[in-house]
Amino acid sequence: MNSSELYQQYQTITQKAADFNNAAAVLGWDQEVYMPSKGFPFRGRQLATLAAQAHELLTAESYGNLLHELAGRDDLTEEQQHNVRCSLDDYQKNRTLPADFIQQVTQQSSRSYSTWIEARKQNNFSVYARELGKMITLKKQQAELYGYATHPYDALLDDYEKGATVSMLDPIFSEVKEQLPTLLRQITAARQVDDSFFLQHFPRQQQFDFSLEVLRTMGYDFDAGRQDYSEHPFSTSFAPTDVRVTTRVDEHNLASLLWSSIHEGGHALYEQGLPDEQYGMPLGAAVSLSIHESQSRFWENCVGRSLSFWKYFLPKLQTYFPEQLKAVNVETFYKAANKVEPSLIRTEADEVTYHFHVMIRYEIEKALLSNDVKPEDLSDVWNTYYQQYLGISSPDDRQGVLQDVHWSHGSFGYFPTYSLGSFYAAQFFDQAKKDIEDLESKIENGKFDEMLHWLRVNVHQYGRRFTSEELCQRITGSGLKFSSFMNYARNKFAQIYNLQ
Repeated sequence: MNSSELYQQYQTITQKAADFNNAAAVLGWDQEVYMPSKGFPFRGRQLATLAAQAHELLTAESYGNLLHELAGRDDLTEEQQHNVRCSLDDYQKNRTLPADFIQQVTQQSSRSYSTWIEARKQNNFSVYARELGKMITLKKQQAELYGYATHPYDALLDDYEKGATVSMLDPIFSEVKEQLPTLLRQITAARQVDDSFFLQHFPRQQQFDFSLEVLRTMGYDFDAGRQDYSEHPFSTSFAPTDVRVTTRVDEHNLASLLWSSIHEGGHALYEQGLPDEQYGMPLGAAVSLSIHESQSRFWENCVGRSLSFWKYFLPKLQTYFPEQLKAVNVETFYKAANKVEPSLIRTEADEVTYHFHVMIRYEIEKALLSNDVKPEDLSDVWNTYYQQYLGISSPDDRQGVLQDVHWSHGSFGYFPTYSLGSFYAAQFFDQAKKDIEDLESKIENGKFDEMLHWLRVNVHQYGRRFTSEELCQRITGSGLKFSSFMNYARNKFAQIYNLQ
C-alpha cells in the first residue's frame, strides 16, 4: 500500500475520533448551558461512552502499527510528517490509560460537576468534598499510569503544557513572588481609583447585547458561533466553523460580564482561526493551553483594558446605559477598568493580583497530588493561602474554594497555564505594536482586522506545528520572558496610579 493510501487511513481514524470527541463536547456544552438538573446521571454515561469510543480508536494496536509504518516513510509531505509525529506521541501516551479508566474519569467528572453546582447553591464545600476526593484519587492514578521522573504533578501538567514540570514552573512563580509584591505594595500605597460607577444596576439583556457588539467588532464570526449564559464562563469548539462562548451577568456589577466575554472571545477567535482542512489532526489543534490563554489575555487585558479600546467603545456603551454612565469620561472608565485590589474571585481579578490567584491553585494542586493536603481540608487550606498571598480570607465557600469548575472536571495542571498565557500575551502584544503601524490608533478607531490578521498569521494558522517556546521564539525572537509582562505592568500601572 502506498503512503497516500496509508495516510488516508490514518486521517479517517483520527477524524472519526475527533467526531466522537466533538459530539461529547456538544453534550458538555449543553450540560453547562441548557440541560435540566435531572439529566446529569445519564449525561455522564453518554459522555463516558463517547470518550471510550474515541479512546479505543486512538489506542488500538492497529492504529499504532499504522502510525509506526507512516513514521518510517520518506515520501510524506512536511505537514503529513508533522501530523504523524504528533499523533504517534499522543498514541504512546494514550496507551498508558485503559479504556475503563477513561470511562471512570468521565463518569466521575459528571458526578463531580453536578455536586459542585449543588455545593455552590448551598454554599457548602462539604457537599462537594467527597466527589472531589474521588476525582483526585483518579488523577493520582492517572499520574502513576503516565509515569513521571520527579513529581506526580509533572505527569498531569504535560496534558496541558507539553514538557512542563514543577522544576520548570517553580522558578517562574518565584519571579512572580519576587517582583509582583513590590508593584502591588506601591499601588496599594497610592490613591485608589474610583470604580463605584460599575456597581449600579445594569439590566441583564442590555449587558448581553453590548457584549455581542464587542465580540462582533473583535472579529468573532457569529455564523460560526454563539454566546450563551453559564455558571462559569467558558469557550468550546466543535470545529473552526462552530465555536461557542458563554458568559455570566451580574446586574449589579458591570465589570463581571465585560471582560469575561472579551476573554472567551479571544479563545474563540483562536479556534475559529485554526485551519479547517486539518480538522481532527494535530495541525488543526491549538499548540497548548498557555498559548490558548495568551490569546484570551491578549484581547482581555492588552486590548480590552487599554485606553484606546475604551475611547472607541465607551460612547457605544453609554448608549446602552445612558443614565448610569452619563458622568463617566474615558480616563475615569479606563482607570476603573484597571483597578488593582486584592479580591476573592480569580476570574474577576486585576492583572497584578491575578497571578497570586493562580499561584495559590498551583501550590494546592501540587500538595493534593503529593498527599500533603487532604481534599476535606481544602476550604481551610484555601483561606490560609489567600491570607498569606493577598491578605484576605473568603467569608464563605462559594467565593472561596468553590469558585472554579476545573477540579470537578479533573483539570489538574491547567491553572499554571493561565499565568503563562498572560506572560506570553504581553510579549506578543509588544511585538504586534512593533509590526503593525499605529496599532493603538487602529484600536481607538475600532479597526481590529489588521491585528486579528497578525494573530492569524503568527499564531492561529500553525496548530501544533511548534511548541509554545518555539512559537514565542518565532514571533518575538526569544522564548518566554517574564520581564515582558513586568515592563508592561509597571508602565501601565505607573500611569494609572501616578507611581514614581
